[in-house]
Amino acid sequence: MQEHSSNVRKSDAKIRPSDVKTHRSLFERLTALISPEPENRHELLEVLQDAHERNLIDADALSMIEGVFQVSDLSARDIMVPRSQMDVIDIAKPLEEWLPLVISTAHSRFPAIEGNRDNVVGVLLAKDLLRYYAQEEFDVRDMLRPAIFIPESKRLNILLRDFRANRNHIAMVVDEYGGVAGLITIEDVLEQIVGDIEDEYDFDEEEDNILPIAASAAGQRWRVKGLTEISQFNNVLGTEFSDADVDTIGGLVANHLARVPHKGDTFSIDRISFEVLRADARQVQVLLIEKPLNWAIDDITG
Repeated sequence: MQEHSSNVRKSDAKIRPSDVKTHRSLFERLTALISPEPENRHELLEVLQDAHERNLIDADALSMIEGVFQVSDLSARDIMVPRSQMDVIDIAKPLEEWLPLVISTAHSRFPAIEGNRDNVVGVLLAKDLLRYYAQEEFDVRDMLRPAIFIPESKRLNILLRDFRANRNHIAMVVDEYGGVAGLITIEDVLEQIVGDIEDEYDFDEEEDNILPIAASAAGQRWRVKGLTEISQFNNVLGTEFSDADVDTIGGLVANHLARVPHKGDTFSIDRISFEVLRADARQVQVLLIEKPLNWAIDDITG
């Protein structure tokens, strides 16, 4: 009997799960009083930025987390390739007419239209053209994959989920009237999280940093990569922008705006016109530059 009584006392001395829950709840409440939990996204980002400053997470991790937050705020219209800049093939024309475009642009997928850009009939994978070069029987219409159409307002986080679920890589963006407004790829969405993704076909040679394009009535125009060194920019365009504070033209633009540039931003610096053609959450990637015909070196202020 004494032994049984002793066992009972030992059993009673054990901490019950309900007691642990009570103690933990009290501890959590005391911790919350000392260091309140973030109640919104802004406060959460402040906590993460503080963690970065204390070297608990690195800059790349912080940047990707911020990108994830941004993706849920952006829609397809914010990052799509505009209709006027889409590289498309017109299957109403002989293959020999649009094949040079496929080779020169080196995209892996092309919207296939028939007659006009609102009439997208499918998507052609560049790899399917191997059959043409292999001299096999080839009908481009039989090679087309179905085109996916999405509204301009579709959120990027939902679009990314759909891309993954359907194993699709490209979608056509349509406006409220059903017309094609642009296109968007899975790479465009991922770049909002991880930054610019360059593959073996992206231009990275210094001479390709600044590409002249058709002049307008107002002046000469160039397509310029954001990572172009200011010294190279000055040398090609004959300008004298200072590189004392920043090294790249993208940095110059960010300094001028006092923020990360957004796609579609237009502004002028010393009478040189800038338009942001492509940008992600971290940096400007491609700019359209226009220099007036009557521009002179004296116009540069520093």
